[in-house]
Amino acid sequence: MLILGIETATLQVGCAIGGHEGVLASFCAARGRRHAETLTPAIDFVCRQARVSFDEIGAVAVDIGPGLFTGLRVGVVTAKALAQALRVPMIGVASLDLLAFPLRHSSKLIVPVIDARRGELFYAFYRQVPGGAQRLSPYQLGTPADLASELQATGADCLLLGDGALRYPEVFDDVARTEFGSVSNAYPSPSSLVELAHPRALREEFLPTWELEPLYLRKADAEINWERRAG
Repeated sequence: MLILGIETATLQVGCAIGGHEGVLASFCAARGRRHAETLTPAIDFVCRQARVSFDEIGAVAVDIGPGLFTGLRVGVVTAKALAQALRVPMIGVASLDLLAFPLRHSSKLIVPVIDARRGELFYAFYRQVPGGAQRLSPYQLGTPADLASELQATGADCLLLGDGALRYPEVFDDVARTEFGSVSNAYPSPSSLVELAHPRALREEFLPTWELEPLYLRKADAEINWERRAG
């Protein structure tokens, strides 16, 4: 089964296509925050590069967040529209799972961190298990200081990665036994999305389009500002 993966939860726009042969083609761009304008041509590009027609796609996978509100909406809406048009099922994968997946071979406590803006972060904790990385905590929203305190309390060797970790290095530098990821793993990967979605597709762990919803963890800025004015 061929899977089209769509990833727009952060500043990066990405998509990939693949199946049992692995990832056949992928695209990423992380400049300008033009998610809506970039995504559709990118999907067409990866299909052409993989020499795959739309009628060969068996499922659509999408990053459901947590992440930036506008980007998430673009990705989820586009994924739903494609799944309905192609009459194929959907798979949703969390952004923090995607960040942790490439570092699944690390023996350290894996802590993916996404910049949530407003001085806050999305994060979770993972450990290496046979075949992947297991999440040990809920998906969380907190300040850099909140996360630094939690890291200190674990007493474990930690590996921080993601754009959120890179944005606040001064907060985490003082946390003992902490190592940082690089810019190469600052954003969730659409290739990881396809890799994680494929075994779920084989197990038929699908969601109807009407049940798949973004994982925001926080209200949109416009909604927060409206409530403040109303108050």
